[in-house]
Amino acid sequence: MTAEDATKPRRTREFQTEIKQLLDIVINSLYTEREIFLRELISNAADALEKFRYHNLTGEGSSAEELPLEISIELDDKEHTLTITDTGIGMTEEEVIENIGTIAHSGSKNFIQQLAASDSKDLNLIGQFGVGFYAAFMVAKRVHLQTRSYLPGAAGCEWVSEGAGSYDLGPSEGLSRGTRIILELKDDTHEFSRVEVIKRIIRQYSSFVPFPIKVNGEQVNTVQAIWTRNKNEVTEEEYNDFYKFVANAFDEPFYRLHFTADAPLAINALLFVPKQNMERFGFGRLEPGVNIYSRKILIQQHAEDILPQWLRFVKGVVDSEDLPLNISRETTQDRALMTKLRRVITGRFLKFLQEQSQKEPDKYLEFWKTFGVFLKEGAATDFSHRDDVAKLLRFESSKSEPGKMVSLPDYLDRMKEGQEEIYFINGPTRASIEAGPYLEAFRAADLEVLYTNEPVDDFALSNLAEFEGKRMVSADTAELNIPAPPPQEGVESLNYDQIQDLTAWFKEVLGERVSEVRESTRLVESPAIILDLDGMMTGSMQRFMQVLNEQMGDMGRKVLEINPSHALIKRLLPLREEDEALARIVAEQVLDNALIAAGLVQDPRLMVDRIYRIMEQSLARKS
Repeated sequence: MTAEDATKPRRTREFQTEIKQLLDIVINSLYTEREIFLRELISNAADALEKFRYHNLTGEGSSAEELPLEISIELDDKEHTLTITDTGIGMTEEEVIENIGTIAHSGSKNFIQQLAASDSKDLNLIGQFGVGFYAAFMVAKRVHLQTRSYLPGAAGCEWVSEGAGSYDLGPSEGLSRGTRIILELKDDTHEFSRVEVIKRIIRQYSSFVPFPIKVNGEQVNTVQAIWTRNKNEVTEEEYNDFYKFVANAFDEPFYRLHFTADAPLAINALLFVPKQNMERFGFGRLEPGVNIYSRKILIQQHAEDILPQWLRFVKGVVDSEDLPLNISRETTQDRALMTKLRRVITGRFLKFLQEQSQKEPDKYLEFWKTFGVFLKEGAATDFSHRDDVAKLLRFESSKSEPGKMVSLPDYLDRMKEGQEEIYFINGPTRASIEAGPYLEAFRAADLEVLYTNEPVDDFALSNLAEFEGKRMVSADTAELNIPAPPPQEGVESLNYDQIQDLTAWFKEVLGERVSEVRESTRLVESPAIILDLDGMMTGSMQRFMQVLNEQMGDMGRKVLEINPSHALIKRLLPLREEDEALARIVAEQVLDNALIAAGLVQDPRLMVDRIYRIMEQSLARKS
């Protein structure tokens, strides 16, 4: 500082009217959380350090001082002050006036007027001028800014304000290159002079700033922003340490995807799949696990817009300097652009899963058993990624070995010539499905059927509707385009008139419990089968809905098909003549047995009582 600079008087200046408006908005309504002030000040400090490094490398200016490029925060919990210092580019007095006391850029005044008139406070002013510095007044009753430019011979200056409309500006001696900001905290913000509070805020928002951040001499940001590096330069240990940090985990990830994309935005992404599905353990619905960064600064934690809800198990970060941020840098804007970004990231992750399923199919099946329920949710709800998700679905089938699973492309490769439908059937286990009546016709025709075990499976496949032009059809649908089983050799069937008589009698006995009774062309060994006439809801979906609402009762139209070659059905004809009452009880039990096979019996007490009556009357006939 020259003698002339040292004798300059301290002057009081008025903020421009627009700055007064901006201060009021920042202090009272711009940010949702007051702790954001620290993220903004650290971001400004990091920018100053980056600018100095650039100018120093290009030789556009230099400083004789050999100072480490770092950000230092000193806290005084007794005096309730917070001091943040950087060794960056610093400012001259003229730059302080231009950058802090006025709106320097053309058009900014108009933006301020729009912002003041906006209820949402979401105008994109980033790049027009920095407002982060003013966030300090959310927590400080008085702010001291002491700075000296990196330019040779530059003098230091101090700027002081209470944020009430004016500021004092004058020379300051003994300053090193860079900027020091001293916050005298308000009475209700003394928590920000406590070390543990400041460390938490830094770890949450600024962990990946590329310069050391020290709090009372201790470096806090020790984890690197490895997503910005070439993946060939990152070690497994670094990846694992980063995953543990970002996912708050203690183990290693199951999968890892590290990629860079140039469109629609320049992005760097590092995504992880955990080893455990915590929703399965009853911990409630997971929060979205991906955080949005811009230039390594956290913009949004647990971002809901970056991946669809059904990928909420994915952990990691997405970073872009081009993200359309609102003025507070707390949320993104430009919904159309964010939709494109989500589509790119989601598509890239699904492509990665497809690659893994082909590269290491056994490992992918481990992933499927843990996280397959999320992909089923995606197949049921996300039309835009439906085809890609469908390729990732896995099920056991009538052609697979027990415990082995097949994909829809596998199924298509084995389809019969001329087959236009993909068939599936639900049941609690493979054994229960194969013991039921629904596979008999498919076995006879040598048609493959996928086995689904959860209600969500049928919701997913029904909403998927088709795959590669082939319709998804539940095997419990009444109208199926499959060949009828050939007649059993040596087994007689009822004739046409007998069948017509018996089906009409069944309908009269069962009444409104079924919409129709008819001869079955799909049964071989079972006496009867219950089928869905509407094709709108599979048996498992109906069971699920009945669990949700016990009063829901029957849903949709059901048809009872009887096997005219089965001994039980044929015996009913003479039984009607011998004992009409017993025959009617047996008919009702035939229906209930078919409902049991479909998993649709709501109240078994009536059925149990009926079985006892059948047993009693059968024993009485033998005595």
